[in-house]
Amino acid sequence: MTQNNLNIPAHSTIAVALSGGLDSLMAAWELVQLGHNVIGLHARFLDGNNFEARLEALQRACTFVGIPLEIADLRNQFENQVIKPFVSAYASGLTPNPCVLCNPRLKFGFLLECALKLGADFLATGHYARKANWRPPAGNGEEYPTIYPAQDQSKDQGYFLALVPQANLAKALFPLQNKSKQELKRTALELGIPLPEPKESQEICFVPDDDYRLFLLNRNAPLSGAGPVCLPDGREIARHQGLWQYTEGQRRGLGIAWSEPLYVLAKDLKRNTLFVGPGSALKSPGCEAEQLNLYIPFEFWPQTVLARVRYRQKAVPAQVQIVDDRMKIAYECPQDPGAKGQLAVIYHPEGFILGAGIIA
Repeated sequence: MTQNNLNIPAHSTIAVALSGGLDSLMAAWELVQLGHNVIGLHARFLDGNNFEARLEALQRACTFVGIPLEIADLRNQFENQVIKPFVSAYASGLTPNPCVLCNPRLKFGFLLECALKLGADFLATGHYARKANWRPPAGNGEEYPTIYPAQDQSKDQGYFLALVPQANLAKALFPLQNKSKQELKRTALELGIPLPEPKESQEICFVPDDDYRLFLLNRNAPLSGAGPVCLPDGREIARHQGLWQYTEGQRRGLGIAWSEPLYVLAKDLKRNTLFVGPGSALKSPGCEAEQLNLYIPFEFWPQTVLARVRYRQKAVPAQVQIVDDRMKIAYECPQDPGAKGQLAVIYHPEGFILGAGIIA
């Protein structure tokens, strides 16, 4: 028996990862309305942050919705699996995206384990995404769980989930797949649901005021020092203050007076050199990715796929090869360069995710 297009067996026990914001709380509300046994599960990732006051507010919200609240203390895991790799990546000249590591390692890793230990059949989150099985037209009947776009395209978050292992994805639920943000706001207001965190969460939850530079300096990270800024022909035109402060494709904040706007073309880590150039030199024919996570076996991928190397970038036509666990992406038309350390997500022309990897 299934309900509401979520393909959830009736009367399932479902843990909902509650952050305190609107999305996760409304995901829990939706599941309660469908008659499931719902458990609120809050992951404590950080010290401080007025935790006791926030916990009281979250408890009031859960009481209103009619669900119990459990707490999972994952501070050590978050430090070791998300924060330290974030710091290390910047120290290595990369541009990491901590959310794409947090989802597979913490939310659908350690937190999923906690949910299963509580007797839950699934772990639901407030992500705007849709999970469904895909069956190859010429396959043997086997189906592969993957991620499709949510109905609210402006909030679609499948990109950030693309490294969640397929076995863990099978235990994931996204109750907001057919909802819009505005619809949820109206419902919460009409019902009078108290929101513990009425404001939208910041870009990086563990970086105060989204100032990653100050955060890294306060962590005493082994960051690179000053070095030359060069044009593609090797001419030095300025000095940079550390490659970690720049990302491929960047235009603003370079502080270089020139006859035309300059962009970051590349970072040479060995020579501690920042290469810049005009927009005409910016376009890249492709990139490579490693640490791959494939939802659909490569043998079933179409010859032309869609590649996205930034969340806010439109997916573009490309051809892909996978050799020795490394994915080579060739765009049909040159694009702005992907930043090393960011996520490359490959989509089927029908919109679902084929696989993903970290840009190398």
